[in-house]
Amino acid sequence: MNAKVEKVERSKDGVAVIFTVDGKQQKIEADKVLIAVGRAPNTENVGIEKTRIEVERGFVKTDEYMRTAEPGIYAIGDIAMGYPQLAHAGAMEGIVAVTHIAGKPAKPINKLRIPNATYCHPEIGSVGLTEAQAKELGHEVRVGKFPFTANSRASIVGQHEGFVKIVTGGKHGEILGVHIIGPTATELIAESVVALEMECTAEDLANIIHAHPTLSEAMLDASNAVFGMPINT
Repeated sequence: MNAKVEKVERSKDGVAVIFTVDGKQQKIEADKVLIAVGRAPNTENVGIEKTRIEVERGFVKTDEYMRTAEPGIYAIGDIAMGYPQLAHAGAMEGIVAVTHIAGKPAKPINKLRIPNATYCHPEIGSVGLTEAQAKELGHEVRVGKFPFTANSRASIVGQHEGFVKIVTGGKHGEILGVHIIGPTATELIAESVVALEMECTAEDLANIIHAHPTLSEAMLDASNAVFGMPINT
């Protein structure tokens, strides 16, 4: 984090990356280097300037139904301003747009209900507000956290790294966000998206029976941990 890459060079066994952190130069050697510098919207030279479509830094501004300022033209996917550049977000944006075009009732996307999935090891899945964001918005916050070291299925598959963290409102117990680091976190986060969409509380989730032994039981224990009563420790 907060590292400035100074140089990447070939080494005898692969590559070496020289970088600086807090004024100190460091070096890491590896087999390969993956460079990910992000994506930019490809909206130049397509005739947008001839329309009423509003663009900012190449991103197209839309309303909640993905409509642009030009009647009859919609924008979805990575060029839509204010939405995460994720395939599943873009797919739902398309469904919202086409449903609206067809004159059918369309439900706008709630950006806090879009799951984030990071396919590293261990995996990361998250949805909703972080603890810090919830506090900044003025919520009284209660947090439940449960480590995979105490989960039976994690022992079976030999992957104990990580935890499930549930952020709830301290007054009513409503689930504000869920953050998972651990085995199949990108799959486990789906339950949390449903919980937020249905406006579940931590108590609701704690009363739902989860199969045993499963990784999803970590959600059950994290919910109980909000009240300081996890079944497994």
